[in-house]
Amino acid sequence: MYEKIKSEIVQAMKEKDTMKVQTLRGVKGNIDLEHINKKVEITDELVIDILAREIKTRKESIIEFEKGNRSDLIEKTEKEIVLLQSYLPKQLEKDELNKIIDEVFGKVNPTSSKDMGLIMKELTPLVKGKADMKEVSLIIKDKLSNL
Repeated sequence: MYEKIKSEIVQAMKEKDTMKVQTLRGVKGNIDLEHINKKVEITDELVIDILAREIKTRKESIIEFEKGNRSDLIEKTEKEIVLLQSYLPKQLEKDELNKIIDEVFGKVNPTSSKDMGLIMKELTPLVKGKADMKEVSLIIKDKLSNL
C-alpha cells in the first residue's frame, strides 16, 4: 500500500492534481514519521491505521467547518476523505458487520456493558480498516444495552 501511495504521488504530480498530491504527501509524511518515531516497519496495517486516523481527523474538521459556515473547506475535505477511503480495504456492509459482531458476541458471551473491552479486543483485528470503529462501538453498546 505504501508503494502504491508513493507511485500515485508521482502520477498525480504528472497530472498536476494538486489536491491529490497534497493529500497523499501528508499521508506519506505521517507514515514516515510513525516509522521513524516508533521504529516500526512500514506495513499495510500501519498504512491502514494512518489512513483511518486521517479520515477521522477530516470528519472532525468537517463538523468544525459546518459550525463556521465554511462550505468551501467542507467540499475540499469531503473530496480528501473520498480519496483516502479509496486506499482502504473494501468496507464491510452493515449486514456483514453485524454478522461478525454476532459471532464475537457468541464467542465472548458478554453479560453486561463491562465486557465492552473484551468484545473490542476480539473484534478489532477482524474489522480494523474495514469499518468505522465509531460505528462498530455504537452497535456493540446498543447490543450490550439490550442484554
